[in-house]
Amino acid sequence: MITGFAAVYIFILAAFVGYEVISRVPVILHTPLMSGSNFVHGIVVVGAMVALGAATTTPERIVGFLAVLLGAANAVGGYAVTERMLEMFKSSGDQKKGAAAAAASGGADASAAKGGGDA
Repeated sequence: MITGFAAVYIFILAAFVGYEVISRVPVILHTPLMSGSNFVHGIVVVGAMVALGAATTTPERIVGFLAVLLGAANAVGGYAVTERMLEMFKSSGDQKKGAAAAAASGGADASAAKGGGDA
């Protein structure tokens, strides 16, 4: 097990390398990168559940529960953001189909899909 200054050094080095790598990613690759990071967040949640299962004291259980809760919230939020980003890349034909489906279903978006509204 790595202890002391070696662990701190590795953590700081990983933070700097991660920042440099992410800052140099082209804009077109942000959505696939976000999808990949969501996969990593899923692995983090599994690791947090394993750590929670091995917890023996109350403080360990509290920290483990918070790790699972926050990791799951991070993964779900990442998937929601990825979905919104993918919506930006849909063609106008896909958007018209969605508007036509909303108008046909008589939903609340029907007047907006037809061009009406209180604008």
